[in-house]
Parts: sequence; C-alpha cells; structure tokens
Amino acid sequence: MKRGMGKIRLAIIGCGGMARGHLRAYEEIMKRRPDLFEISATCDPEIGRASSFAERAEGFQGKRPRVYGSVEEMLREEELDAADICTPHFDHHISGVACLEAGVNVLIEKPFGVTVKASKKIIEAAERSGKIAATAENIRRGPNQRTAWWAINERKLIGSPRIFYAIHAGWSEPNPKDRWHWRLDKFLGGGGMVMDSGAHFCDTMRYLFGDVDYVFARVEMLERRSAMRGDVQVPNSVEDTWIATLCFKNGMIGVWSWTRSAPGHEFTKVVYYGSDGALLDSGDVFHGPFEDAQFLLKDGTSIPMRDLRKEFLDGLSEQERDRLFPFGFMDGVVLECYDFLDAIATGRKPEVDGVDGMKAKAISEAIFESAWSKEPVRVDDVIEGKVEGFQKEINERWGL
Repeated sequence: MKRGMGKIRLAIIGCGGMARGHLRAYEEIMKRRPDLFEISATCDPEIGRASSFAERAEGFQGKRPRVYGSVEEMLREEELDAADICTPHFDHHISGVACLEAGVNVLIEKPFGVTVKASKKIIEAAERSGKIAATAENIRRGPNQRTAWWAINERKLIGSPRIFYAIHAGWSEPNPKDRWHWRLDKFLGGGGMVMDSGAHFCDTMRYLFGDVDYVFARVEMLERRSAMRGDVQVPNSVEDTWIATLCFKNGMIGVWSWTRSAPGHEFTKVVYYGSDGALLDSGDVFHGPFEDAQFLLKDGTSIPMRDLRKEFLDGLSEQERDRLFPFGFMDGVVLECYDFLDAIATGRKPEVDGVDGMKAKAISEAIFESAWSKEPVRVDDVIEGKVEGFQKEINERWGL
C-alpha cells in the first residue's frame, strides 16, 4: 500500500438498511484482502444497532470494533483512515464534513447530499483536507451495466444513441396506518424516488450516455398519503408520480416516468434506441439493464444480454478484468466498497467520486426544479446554484 501505515482503519456510520449490504461486502473483501483493512468502529444513534454490527464484524475479522452513539465522540476517540457513511440523506453532509475535517476519507451512500449545496459542502471539505470523498454507487459496476457500456460505446451495437423510454405505472393503495419512515419527509430525504432509487438511474444514464443538458418535468403527489409516526398521523411530503424529459448534451432524448398512483393497469417499459437498433430491458426504471435484456437490431438480429455479457467478459484482458472485477467480484456493493479501500491504499481517484455523485444528483434536482418552476431547467444551472426554487427551503432547514 502507498500509505506508510498498516491496515486501513474503517468506521461504519449508520448501521441500518443499506449498511447491512456494506457490512456483507466488507466480509467478502476481507476473505481476499485481510491485509487491506479492519473495521475499527461502528456508529449509530441506536447503540443496539451499532453493537450488532460490531458483533458481526468480530465474527469475520476476529476483532471487535468499538461502538459509538455519535460521530463526534467517535472522531475524538478513534484514529481512523476511512468512514463508510450509510446514514439518512440529510446527514450525509453533516457526518461527511465532520469526518473529512478530521482527516478521514469518506464513502457516502447515494444520493451524495440532500441538496446540491450539501453535496458541494462535502466536496469542498474533501478538497481542503486532501482526502477522498467517494459516492457509494453500485449499479453501474455490475456486469450487465459494464456490458451495456461496451456494447453501446465501443461496439456501437445500436448505432448512435437517439431516444430512450423508461416508464413504470402502477398502483399502491394509500394506507394511513403505514409506519412512518424518514424517506417520506422531503426535509430528511430531499425528495422521494426521483432522487432515492432515482440516483442509481441518473448515474447509469450519465455512465452510458454522458451528461444531461436540460430537463422538463412534472412532479406530483396524485394521492393523499400519510403514515403513523408513533400515535400521530403525518402527511407524506414526497412525490408519488413524475414524468420527465431528459435532453442530453450528445443529442440523446429520454422520457423517464414513474407512478404508484395509476390504478387498474400496471406496466413497465424500458427501451433504449439507437440508429441501428435498441436495447430492450426487462426490469424496473431504476436498476437496469437486467440479465434478461436483449439487443434488437434493425436487421432482425436479437442478441440476449447473457450472450453479449459472456463475449464482453471473455474479451477482457487480465488488466481490464482486474480493474473492473478485482478478485472476480461481480456484486456492485462489494465493488464500490473495494474501490474505495483500494483508492485510499493506492492514492488514486475512486471511480465514482463526490463530483460524479453530485452530477447524478443534479439531474434529479433539475427534475424537481423544473416541476417547481414549470419551466425547462439546465442541469449546469442547478449545479452552479442559479436555480434553487425547490431546494431552497431544504437548504434553509439545514443551514446551507
């Protein structure tokens, strides 16, 4: 390793939901690289969850991490090299900046920040400290996504990209007795699915087709929805529907739409068209392309994703395979965590850094901003802070 020290001392901050996937990933990595890192601390306001993570980590690394209930206490007591932040969205910039200012590299779950301003605050802290701020983006790293990039951008299998449709319509019955979750509050989550699972889609579209120029969108809550927070019924403040047109800088045009307020008939359609054919996807509008996808060419040829993926993987050089799928890892979460650790160890840039995370997030924010203003919105204007109607009150809530 480049650093003049031993193992990377890693903390996991936030020990709920997605963090469990990260913990499993570190267990897999440790089987191959026990010399690379150790989990030194776990941190969560609910001490029981942090203790459970520490117990699990002890089981596969032989040493129990120390347990903390606050980031501030942990940073005072520990000498850390890295932190994996899996907290709710509103906390990403709070914990991220605190760690970076303490000289700790960070991997932050998507979306990178609760707003663009929050994302920039993390990036600026990383620049000041000279440490890494990476985005935990797992979808683009999967073998199907790598195959799609190769087929579209190197093999030019569908010709010049032209149009895509990623549309889902379905129905979810409003139930006021549902249990409240922080994702239902725009001040805590920053918005709903547009920027939650939507962050994956925006990153994948940037990966496959480049940057988005401008967006025109409508975002709605078509059904009145609420949930129980303790004994109190709280209205949802995030969308259940959007329809967005994305205009890319390379000329690609996409329609991205999702709703859970369309009763009577459910459908999903995801297809990417080029001048010579199409990529027909088989899954949802967030996490594809999936294994059952097909390339359908205008001459009538049909190539299953499975066959093309084998051709892609078989054609990789040893160096390319080690870069994309080190140690044969194929799971995106394992790959994102390994990429972060290896970037620290070797002093290189992670594949998806904070700027990449912010740019993907800015597409989501442009959708919100367009709906708020009822006008087309340029993504660069959102990044530069020239457009901030939807985000303004969220920024004010968090003192940004």
